[in-house]
Amino acid sequence: MVILGMASLRVCYRVATKSSTSCIAGPILPLVDVRTFSVLNRPPPNYDGHVPLTRVERASLAVGSALWCFFDPTRADMVAACGEATAQPYFINRLRDAMLSSPTGRRILRDRPRMTSKSLNLDYLRGLPEHTVGRNYVTWLDREGVTPDTRSSVRYIDDEECAYVMQRYRECHDFYHAVTGLPIFREGEVALKAFEFANTLLPMTGLSIGSVFTLKKAERKRFFSIYGPWAIRNGVNAEEMINVYWEEELENDVAELRSRLGIEQPPDLRSIRKAERARKRAEKDKAQDGAAVIGLTPNALLSCHNRR
Repeated sequence: MVILGMASLRVCYRVATKSSTSCIAGPILPLVDVRTFSVLNRPPPNYDGHVPLTRVERASLAVGSALWCFFDPTRADMVAACGEATAQPYFINRLRDAMLSSPTGRRILRDRPRMTSKSLNLDYLRGLPEHTVGRNYVTWLDREGVTPDTRSSVRYIDDEECAYVMQRYRECHDFYHAVTGLPIFREGEVALKAFEFANTLLPMTGLSIGSVFTLKKAERKRFFSIYGPWAIRNGVNAEEMINVYWEEELENDVAELRSRLGIEQPPDLRSIRKAERARKRAEKDKAQDGAAVIGLTPNALLSCHNRR
């Protein structure tokens, strides 16, 4: 109705201005150009691969991807979308400013290095001494079955320089795993996301911490007693991880780098989980032996043991 009314007013106004006989009784209102709302009214892209979003689209992407991250923080595509949808304008700008305030960060922004299997030369890294950053990094990649090429390109950050900052953070993520020793399964990812949140303040990393409540009881207990406190303490006290020029650290000692960055190596999560599984197997075997003696089923005997 409003749009039709404005259209009629526009036609009548034009007729009135061109004709000597006025068709409007009373004063002529000024013409107002009304732009109809549409989620398809996007600005042009700012760089190759950029997908500009309206506010409605950005909000929808943020909410939908955040829900996926809550239930499964290992979904890299959802984590990436959530990170981009929630990072601007303040948080990614803060990270960019942190790089601009550091000589190393400014060099990274000027050089714009990208991390790929080709640029890092993984075969060369496999030949480095075991104590080096590069050897630890490639060993971690081989053990977890991932490559540097699995990181998707940034699409939803509007500013071109800030888009590179997000891309750099994304490609450095595996180095955080390698330096801390945290694995990529859910318990390790939640711990690393807590560390990243304390260090970068990116909302996506903070939202991912909420998935701790989807972990098993023993895993939640470990997070709140061991890995959560470690993540917050080290994330706050460590240097800005975005300012590490990892390509120049590959041949350096990994323990020396951790010390320089102010990072304590956390307890080995794989070893803890392995010991926990061994303990449970031992309890089950003991229950089976006891059941054979007194004629109870293993599950019934184990249930009695747990009640005591």
